[in-house]
Amino acid sequence: MRELLVDIKALSLEMVTLDGVARVLNGVNLTIHRGDLVGLVGETGCGKSVTAMSIPQLVPQPPARYSGGEVRFLGENVLEKSAEELRRLRSRHIGVVFQDPMTGLNPVFSVEQQMVDALLSKQDLLAATTLGRRWLPSSRMQRRHAQERAIALLRRVGIPEAEKRIHAYPHEFSGGMRQRVLIAMAIAGRPDLLIADEPTTALDVSVQAQILRLIAELVREIDLTVLLITHNMGLVAQLCNRIAVMYAGSVVESGPVRRILREPQHPYTRGLLQAIVTEKTGRGTLQGVPGSVPSLYEPPPGCRFAPRCQEARPQCTAALPRLRQSAPDHQVACVLYEE
Repeated sequence: MRELLVDIKALSLEMVTLDGVARVLNGVNLTIHRGDLVGLVGETGCGKSVTAMSIPQLVPQPPARYSGGEVRFLGENVLEKSAEELRRLRSRHIGVVFQDPMTGLNPVFSVEQQMVDALLSKQDLLAATTLGRRWLPSSRMQRRHAQERAIALLRRVGIPEAEKRIHAYPHEFSGGMRQRVLIAMAIAGRPDLLIADEPTTALDVSVQAQILRLIAELVREIDLTVLLITHNMGLVAQLCNRIAVMYAGSVVESGPVRRILREPQHPYTRGLLQAIVTEKTGRGTLQGVPGSVPSLYEPPPGCRFAPRCQEARPQCTAALPRLRQSAPDHQVACVLYEE
């Protein structure tokens, strides 16, 4: 049986703003096992990034506040950890690749400075937690080792002439190269989990394919577990083995990619798949999901998708449907499957 790496249970989060309190997450349930490559999909504003960033606790508090649930990583609830414990967790166990490679690196420092400082920080934490007061290499030796490690990482992610390019500044790299640098920094400590928040959105199609191929190779080579946030169902079908569909702050369907793509059960999942262009799509026949994501300040009662759902029933507005087992290893939150 595979090890359970992430277990999010009934997680609720609110954002306190000048316009009021937005109920961003509404009882999110999500599990990730070691070795999984999970695609987290849904429209903009459904809470995908907030859910993912709740694992390493990178959601700023305030304005955010957790109003219920728990986030367990390797069996421990991260919502109860201290700032120092979270720092160790992020450094040694969780890597994050953010959406925009243009803003992910500091423009006033060279790539070498940023990578070496990040690696030295990881070494310091590792020494503090495992070596105690035993002998440590000198700072000069540590920095030299970190430089060699940084060059090796750049080579691994496909940066040509890494020993020269490492001295360059971020503005001297293309968007795809910057994203490769960010991936190298994220995997530097060989994390248990890599969170990739739409890592190809700002890149052109050919570079997107290269970045996705790189992530797939890393999954095989270093036994990496990945949570991939994306709008692209085709990308999920190509890369992931599991999928979780989010709508307005809740996971409405989850399970193996092939099963959900072939037999989607939640009306929202079916709507997303109908909006994808295929070889069989005729001119004027493409369908979308009518309406838009509801306001999180005043969400509709019960199922938040009910106002847009063509299969809505009176009981849909009575209560939020729970995520239930509808088939082996396949969960759906819909009154159509509660019986």
